Amino acid sequence: MPDFRIRQAAELLGVSDDTVRRWIDSGRLPSGLDGAGRRVVAGEALAAFAREQAQAQAGQRPRSERVVAESARNRFTGLVTRVVRDTVMAQVEIQAGPFRVVSLMSREAADDLGLHPGVLAVASVKSTNVVVEIPES
Repeated sequence: MPDFRIRQAAELLGVSDDTVRRWIDSGRLPSGLDGAGRRVVAGEALAAFAREQAQAQAGQRPRSERVVAESARNRFTGLVTRVVRDTVMAQVEIQAGPFRVVSLMSREAADDLGLHPGVLAVASVKSTNVVVEIPES
């Protein structure tokens, strides 16, 4: 299972290093020490925390009608937060900062990639339909 240093965890969660340290100090985010004595967060714990944060924020952030500008990037780096496998297919959820990306793939592909909660992954998105919004000034 991968461990993430404070800076990496902060980047994945879309917050500052100090915020992650405060969450650790307050007991909201479990941590440990690596072989060099540095604080790290286990990937699985970070994935669970990212998922909880996203669910909590989803109810607090209603979509504004006044969008300043918007267009998503094609690559989302984040943590795998959930993998549901059946005999043929797998559903993989990645929490990339405030964005939840869901991918459907073959179970074989998910197994070959070693996907499970806590793994760092990049979701690359290619779509023939992309919505770009520019609100009125």
